[in-house]
Amino acid sequence: MANSLAAVRAGVRQIECTINGIGERAGNASLEEIVVALRVRQASFGVKTDIQLDKIYATSRLLSEITGVAVPPNKAVVARTPSRTKPESTKIGILKNPLTYEIILPKQLAFPSGN
Repeated sequence: MANSLAAVRAGVRQIECTINGIGERAGNASLEEIVVALRVRQASFGVKTDIQLDKIYATSRLLSEITGVAVPPNKAVVARTPSRTKPESTKIGILKNPLTYEIILPKQLAFPSGN
């Protein structure tokens, strides 16, 4: 992930990546993590993608269905139940200001209601 983002800062405009960690090679950064980082830190990276954030969750689920490989519950960006592992103080902070702990709101990723 760090190498991919450093490459973008250095001028690279194509990154080989995976979805849900599944892809051509082990060790490639995940598309969902790269896209969110580039979106929420767009001013820092100076690039814009045409990738639709609201399609990432559905794409992740589709790939999981096709491959039979479940998304780990703690997977960044596309985990179905990330809030179940947060301590109570974190939940209170999220209720007061979600961006304190979540750099992107779940509704921007088109999570189904209740997640």
